[in-house]
Amino acid sequence: MIENYKVGGLAKYGLDHPSLSALNPHLITCSITGFGQTGPYAARPGYDYIAQAMGGLMSMTGEPEREPQKAGIAAADLFTGVYSAVAILAALNRRREMHVGAHIDMALLDTQVSVMGNQALNWMTSGVVPRRVGNGHANLVPYQAFPTRDGDLIIAVGNDGQFAALCRVLNVTLHEDERFSNNPQRIRNRVDLIIALEEITAKWSRDDLFERLNGAGIPAGPINELDEVFANPQVIARGMAIEHDGKPGVASPIVIDGVRMVADDPAPGVPENVKFDF
Repeated sequence: MIENYKVGGLAKYGLDHPSLSALNPHLITCSITGFGQTGPYAARPGYDYIAQAMGGLMSMTGEPEREPQKAGIAAADLFTGVYSAVAILAALNRRREMHVGAHIDMALLDTQVSVMGNQALNWMTSGVVPRRVGNGHANLVPYQAFPTRDGDLIIAVGNDGQFAALCRVLNVTLHEDERFSNNPQRIRNRVDLIIALEEITAKWSRDDLFERLNGAGIPAGPINELDEVFANPQVIARGMAIEHDGKPGVASPIVIDGVRMVADDPAPGVPENVKFDF
């Protein structure tokens, strides 16, 4: 059973986990709340936006001199759903081995804090609070969006060899400058390097630079809008757009033994008298 009531909300109906597990000790219940079943905030309502704010994601999302931004998707909601599925599978496996049920306590805030990952460890090990760097990367430079004549392109340099290759593509010798000779130096001199690179990339067309970078083994990719995403040949080849009975959908990312895990039945329809105002 998966439920999303506030803490204690199901008890008045006799549908809380203790009541139901008394009837079926093998029951697995996954309770998803904003703040979890315990702690001083347990009784509070919580939403994705709040979790992104309180969990640190917004503090490091956006441009340095502008206000914090939330993610363009419901990141805390979606991550909590994924982790809930993992927890349920783990509980099912334990039940098969130990013949016991489980009460899974999933919180949006817990999940958001957990997925801070490398940024949280950056702070834990250095004591330096991460700040917003726009499209940049906290630990790698250059690793961000760059302007071209007709759109932005992500260039993701992961090591010194790739930086040297980037310089060769751009026909510059920045990799020979000791300010940029290795990644720690590039981090220290991030602003100067980015300004120099942007002046060069702005003269290229996006597609030409994208192809040249790929040919040189430098990770890169255009910033696509959704129509461009689903027109991308790789997305098409991977079958990420699906359709059942004329109803479109987005496929699961899971592929097992070469078969994409997609439900055989279509999504439920929307009654004709229901209208959406986007």
